[in-house]
Amino acid sequence: MIRYKTDEEIQLIRNSAKVLAQVHGEIAKRVRPGVKTKELDKLAEEFILDHGGTPSFKNYHGFPAALCISVNEVVVHGFPGEYEVKPTDVVSIDCGVKLNGYHSDSAYTYPLEGVTTEVLTLLQRTYDSLLIGIEQARVGNRMGDVSFAIQHYVEQFGYGVVRELVGHGVGKDLHESPDVPNFGKRGKGVKLAPGMVFAIEPMINMGTRKVVQERDGWTIRTQDRKPSAHFEHTIAIHKDKTEVITTHEYIEQNYSFKWRNKSR
Repeated sequence: MIRYKTDEEIQLIRNSAKVLAQVHGEIAKRVRPGVKTKELDKLAEEFILDHGGTPSFKNYHGFPAALCISVNEVVVHGFPGEYEVKPTDVVSIDCGVKLNGYHSDSAYTYPLEGVTTEVLTLLQRTYDSLLIGIEQARVGNRMGDVSFAIQHYVEQFGYGVVRELVGHGVGKDLHESPDVPNFGKRGKGVKLAPGMVFAIEPMINMGTRKVVQERDGWTIRTQDRKPSAHFEHTIAIHKDKTEVITTHEYIEQNYSFKWRNKSR
């Protein structure tokens, strides 16, 4: 069942998203070669707690950390740990914040400065697909319009669209209805209406769309071990507009590698 949000509830989600944006910005200052992923996780958890929130992900169905940190061929749900970031890595950082009973959720994939042009292009196109999906998320459209737009855009470049993982509603629970697939058919799926709040999160692979789950029960990587990219925003549907509640502004202010073409 979809939980349609009141204006007051959407404001609470905005408040949560403000802390989320700030923690992403602090992380962005520290993503560099040699940093251990557990150091980024520790920073995120302390920042969230210091600002009155709790990490949405920690202890969620047993997940052990505040951040999902997924490197290179890991699509999502990677564990922070002793791994030291390398100059040729791409690092996806997914974070959620719960504040005053409401969640917000966003993700960003960082390219280190040693990545290839081919990998940078994957990231740029994945980011663009997020914006293209958001453009279709408006009153009167259906979820399939959002899903189709993402899929149609990235598949023309030969990329794989992950099927096993999708976006989701956001609110009192981290994952609510409706599902937000990154593949689908125009005109199909739930009709978008005011009060819906959900996360759009394209997960796009350089090669095959097929993924495997590691023995830890969480980590998802590409079957062919080619890189993957992941970007996410939480949005709200209003009667006359679509609001992007989360922001990557602080990430892009604070991350030293200015890689993204912002022409869209």
